[in-house]
Amino acid sequence: MKIVDKSAELQKRVENWVHGFGKGKYSRILKMARKPTAEEYGKVLAITSAGIIIIGGLGFLIYYILSVWLNINHVVP
Repeated sequence: MKIVDKSAELQKRVENWVHGFGKGKYSRILKMARKPTAEEYGKVLAITSAGIIIIGGLGFLIYYILSVWLNINHVVP
């Protein structure tokens, strides 16, 4: 099979998948999806920000404790 035939077959499969995307199990999700309100967006933003800060703080705390405990001095050339 030539590369042109392979690429044509791949394109056909992708087009069939995209064409059937709105008719299968994803159609219900797409029909129910809506733009979040400002309040919902604010809550998601606050929760995500808190998670990032907590995980970053824990990582820094672990790094600091291990660097003091193991007496690691990182020298940047």
